[in-house]
Amino acid sequence: MTDQPDIVAVKNYLLGLQDRICGALATEDGKAAFREDNWEHHHGGGGRARVIENGALFEKGGVNFSHVHGNQLPAAASARRPELAGRSFQAMGVSLVIHPENPYVPVSHANVRLLIAEKEGVDPVWWFGGGYDLTPCYGFEEDCRHWHQVAHKACEPFGESVYPRYKQWCDEYFFLKHRNEPRGVGGLFFDDLNEWPFEQCFGFMQSVGDSYIDAYLPVVRKRKTMDWGEREKAFQRYRRGRYVEFNLVYDRGTIFGLQSGGRTESILMSMPPQVDWRYDWHPEPETPESDLYENYLVSRNWLD
Repeated sequence: MTDQPDIVAVKNYLLGLQDRICGALATEDGKAAFREDNWEHHHGGGGRARVIENGALFEKGGVNFSHVHGNQLPAAASARRPELAGRSFQAMGVSLVIHPENPYVPVSHANVRLLIAEKEGVDPVWWFGGGYDLTPCYGFEEDCRHWHQVAHKACEPFGESVYPRYKQWCDEYFFLKHRNEPRGVGGLFFDDLNEWPFEQCFGFMQSVGDSYIDAYLPVVRKRKTMDWGEREKAFQRYRRGRYVEFNLVYDRGTIFGLQSGGRTESILMSMPPQVDWRYDWHPEPETPESDLYENYLVSRNWLD
């Protein structure tokens, strides 16, 4: 690409996005506030980690901003672009994971980011990535439709092919191959985005980032007052195990962060506070738990 990335504009947007998302989530929780830690990366740059715990609504959540520099692009980033191996890099983004207390409120994840590979004497190579996905323990069709309708609306100004392409990529990416099941009901996932001019790519990243709260909070408000007991909480802990497995085995952001020497506490803030693994467990037929597997952990067109 010949057009130069506007690093300052992207960083300012990301810092503002972190502020807006934290403000909206803390207001919705009504009890807990985000704790903030500022940290420095050993190769340059750093980040601003914000974590909420033991709230009225959110058992644990993190909304992190980072802007780090490195002498060599990590293997997680150069594997798909071997011609960039050995280049120095900058990476900046906002990444968040929210684990609610109530098992009827789904987990949500979102991430938007910019990577720049640099080499003296040649133009930098940049690309955007990100998206968001929803991971319910108990499925509600209207929640899934709303989530995907907001995602579709965010993509619509950039072409009719964008939502179906990135929806499919999300379905394929957030899939636990060793379990042969999706992590959740999907959403959007995109990476290596530099096919448009910089301003257009940046605009798309902003559209995705700005739409996250519109996608998530209406679902939270519908489900947060539902009564639950130990049965639902035990199933939530079991399903959280799938979340941990994906993040530690497959997640590019986790792998990139660890390979680039990022701050471990910030990278692993996505881990839920309590998790159970049960040996060879299967839900009883015709229960809300089996309904999740039969009707939600499947590839579906949620816009119909």
